[in-house]
Amino acid sequence: MNFDLADLRAFVAVADLGSFRAASVALHISQPALSRRVDKLEQALGFRLFERTTRKVELNAMGRSFIPKARHVMNELESALLGMMDLSDRLYGQVSVACIPSAVGNFLADVVREFHRQYPRIHVRLIDETAAEILLAVARSEADFGVSYLGTHEPDLEFEPLIEETFVLACRPDHPLARRRKVTWTELAEHECVTLAPGSGNRMLIDQALSTVTARPSWTCEVRHVPALVSLIEKGIGVGAVPRFAVPEHAQASLVSIPLVEPEIARTIGVTRRRGRPLTPAAQAFHDLLVASYAGDARRKGRGKVNNGR
Repeated sequence: MNFDLADLRAFVAVADLGSFRAASVALHISQPALSRRVDKLEQALGFRLFERTTRKVELNAMGRSFIPKARHVMNELESALLGMMDLSDRLYGQVSVACIPSAVGNFLADVVREFHRQYPRIHVRLIDETAAEILLAVARSEADFGVSYLGTHEPDLEFEPLIEETFVLACRPDHPLARRRKVTWTELAEHECVTLAPGSGNRMLIDQALSTVTARPSWTCEVRHVPALVSLIEKGIGVGAVPRFAVPEHAQASLVSIPLVEPEIARTIGVTRRRGRPLTPAAQAFHDLLVASYAGDARRKGRGKVNNGR
């Protein structure tokens, strides 16, 4: 049959994204070139794969039957190539990972560096977004998988827990709370605080856990992402509740992390992926490095600076 891997990749991209335009962007080719690849594949097979209307593109019965076979062929070929280490410097491709911003510096940067060492021509695309946007990116096949702290009840998605991290109080070493072994949320209400904005996943976890606490902290400044919150705390704008691993190593000399109790609030970091759909070999390799990195960082940071008693 007169078709090649690029034609299969074009077909799978259109099937996943439901749009020739979105698929052309994802594959970094023009839309006419993408259409020619799909047409070539259909001509070689002798049947149409999509139902096309002015508003949407959907797999027809033949397309739904063919899509698992196409994925199998692509995955088998990529697995064979990835298993040949002497060819790794000649492989091309892309892995897309949607992630919460606080995971980039803490875990993903080391994984990206090691992955690039092993597969220098496979590009890694990090989509740093909120937890809610990560779920959408995975559901829409805009990312191979997501790294977040929100599980999902969506039937097409599954959540693989990796580690649990508690929220801690972050403050400067000269703050009155800096020498405490632990701080209650009620005590935190006596100090100026900065926080994450309403609607964010972290804020939702905190608000739910504090629903029965009478004296709750009052926030003087709000931001959307955890790294921005850490920056405000470093500048002395206020103290704040942050996930335990969110304080980067370069900030540990300027910030103190103290356990927050009554109640203790935690979030579970994990991988969100499409249910029943295997990762591509390249994405699987990145996933495996990520899991190993989380395990290593959890052990190392578990011995670390949650209250260093300064």
